Amino acid sequence: MSGAFFDENWKRTVYCGRVNQDDEDKTIVINGWVRKRRDLGGIIFLEIWDHTGLVQVVINPETDVSLHERAKQLRSEYVVAIKGTVKRRPAGTENPSLATGNFEVIAKDLLVLSPSALPPFDPNEADAVDENIRLKYRYLDLRRKAMQGNLRLRSKAAQYTRVFFDGEGFVEVETPMLTKSTPEGARDYLVPSRVNPGKFYALPQSPQIFKQILMISGLDKYFQIVKCFRDEDLRADRQPEFTQIDVEMSFATEEDIFSLIEAYMKGLFSETLGVQIQTPFMRLSYADAMERFGSDKPDLRIPFELVDLKDVFDGRGIRAFEVGKNGAIKGFVLPDGASLSRQEVSTVEAMAKELGAKGLACFQWGDKLKGSMVKFLDEEGTRLLIDRSKLSQGEALFVMADEDKSKVCEVMGQLRLEVARKHDLVDKDKLAFLWVVDFPLFEWSEAENRYVSVHHPFTSPKNEDLHLLESDPWNVRARAYDIVLNGNEIGGGSIRIHDPKVQESVFKVLGLNKEEALDRFGFLLTALSYGTPPHGGIALGFDRLVMLLAGVKSIRDVIAFPKTQKAQCLLSGAPSYVDESQLEELHIKVIATEDEEEQS
Repeated sequence: MSGAFFDENWKRTVYCGRVNQDDEDKTIVINGWVRKRRDLGGIIFLEIWDHTGLVQVVINPETDVSLHERAKQLRSEYVVAIKGTVKRRPAGTENPSLATGNFEVIAKDLLVLSPSALPPFDPNEADAVDENIRLKYRYLDLRRKAMQGNLRLRSKAAQYTRVFFDGEGFVEVETPMLTKSTPEGARDYLVPSRVNPGKFYALPQSPQIFKQILMISGLDKYFQIVKCFRDEDLRADRQPEFTQIDVEMSFATEEDIFSLIEAYMKGLFSETLGVQIQTPFMRLSYADAMERFGSDKPDLRIPFELVDLKDVFDGRGIRAFEVGKNGAIKGFVLPDGASLSRQEVSTVEAMAKELGAKGLACFQWGDKLKGSMVKFLDEEGTRLLIDRSKLSQGEALFVMADEDKSKVCEVMGQLRLEVARKHDLVDKDKLAFLWVVDFPLFEWSEAENRYVSVHHPFTSPKNEDLHLLESDPWNVRARAYDIVLNGNEIGGGSIRIHDPKVQESVFKVLGLNKEEALDRFGFLLTALSYGTPPHGGIALGFDRLVMLLAGVKSIRDVIAFPKTQKAQCLLSGAPSYVDESQLEELHIKVIATEDEEEQS
């Protein structure tokens, strides 16, 4: 039978996963996909699936030979409509793993709505399939229960977001997708203008300038769930196009932002997961985060942190620990580390070297303190080492030294994560929220030989550091803040510059003269001169936030149609070549790449 006969008589009366005792002995219609077909002694058993779940259908040749013959033609992923009577399964044949496992549908008739080609993989077993295959046939991958759940969770989170911010008096405003290129940070995606030959739009990396202009306009509170675009190298938590929750408020301080977002997170986790989180969140300065955790997005679920051991080794003549005035010596204590074998210790040392360490010292305290460096410490040095590190019997202490303090922090911070994961020391049941504050306003770029913004050039300096802007920019702190969850940065924001003179000073430190600043940001600078309220905001990474809600490891698992790490859509084949006529209209000429020249 053909899908052309689908009409009101074949429309479902019950979803597959919702067949229950209320339907017993009733005739129902289900619509869905054939997930499995089993032929046991002539009786055919079908598993019919829709987004609510599975139900078993039974077709007996003794009841209807014609129906049985048609059922024998069914294959995996055929779309069908089935009429039948709901019966309780015979004792001993129930399936407790299914919501419908106590019932089955005794088929009276079926209609094939759409046949299916042989699928390249079984959606039930897609976890074991190469991700590129799953992305190419994404429509099959999305039939998985896990993926259905992820997308519905995302939808629920988006709906809650709109309800929450609307309730807080925010106005949702759409900002332009075609805007001006303002190269500062990641690369822009450029869009040629047909009617303005030689000129280009840029897809927005964020709505930053527009949301600031909305504050100048007197809108007071703005939010948007918005697509953003960055042409950058990709990782598990990055995409060329991504979604963020964009928020801005006038006459706001950091405390206003913190309390707003904490209330949002509290409600979001309760609404989507039924989980209660504690507020207010812990706060940590950027400097303290780097000193204690070697990261500006520390994972607080790990039960140990970095300790400063420089004074333990200073002046003891141990060559490996001579790091000079600007160097650092840091370590961390591994619980139960005294029981590590020599091979296991060597594995950690090799891991440190892969991360960039010249070497790593290990002290293990079993019956006594042992390690290759113990012989260089006298009784006083040993006591000081134990006191400073808070090393206890049964534990191990790993120590790194280097003339570059930032390198020590970075390597030991990453090693802390790797070792904790390897030894299963991350508390997976914990939700560890954190605000990281007081970031540097600038950092030095060796590649560009100038200062660049740590966040963006519209971030306000801390009031007490304003006098250092031109004389000592390295030590100027920003009124910037990141929100971190379980070692993942899920959002970042700042109080913005509302004084045109301060904005000009920041541009000067960044090496932008008035002409360059006007060329790139002229419309914002002009707007700032017409009465700008103090304002600030934050952008929350929606994809990353949903990833953490769903408990998956990649944002690709919570995006319906993601790109690969090469920024390709394997489903549609984007990016792709276009016709010469299209290029001519846009006044664009493509220069052949080396690969194309070799092929020709």
